[in-house]
Amino acid sequence: MNDSLSKKIDAMLPQTQCRKCGYDGCLPYALAISQGLADINQCPPGGESGIRKLADLLGVASKPLNPVHGTEQPRLIAVINEAECIGCTKCIPPCPVDAVIGAPKQMHSIIAQQCTGCELCVAPCPVNCISMQPSPLPAWNTADAEQAKRRYLSRNQRMAKQEADKVARRQRQKQQLALLKNARLG
Repeated sequence: MNDSLSKKIDAMLPQTQCRKCGYDGCLPYALAISQGLADINQCPPGGESGIRKLADLLGVASKPLNPVHGTEQPRLIAVINEAECIGCTKCIPPCPVDAVIGAPKQMHSIIAQQCTGCELCVAPCPVNCISMQPSPLPAWNTADAEQAKRRYLSRNQRMAKQEADKVARRQRQKQQLALLKNARLG
């Protein structure tokens, strides 16, 4: 695997982390392309211009976006119908860039400037109060991609720390229970 190549490919991807390409995010897709396991035409958010950039980088012919993965669209953002939101929080965990804010049993909102348009928050909503709408923001650009990548990496680090803390807490609880059990038997 060429790590340098996969980083170059990743830098060209839109960093929406939408998974429409069939991979768990832009970096896994970039790795798959660099290893010859994925084609360059699987990223709807990157669209035709993204495919051309990847083709130029890799020295291969450009090709149309594979419709199996979706279609190229103008920039979209998630919008929550706040009157219908029940505050279930099911839309928060799937958001790869922490663009959904809210608390249990409270109305939720989308931070439009941070929304990548990935659509991952839509399906988990039990009351279908989230829709994808044209963004009032300019077209997705490199600066947006860089910000989204930073937010994505920050979220992943936070989630990993939370998981490690949970495992450590469970381990401490098991040790305390074992000590209590031994004290009762002793």
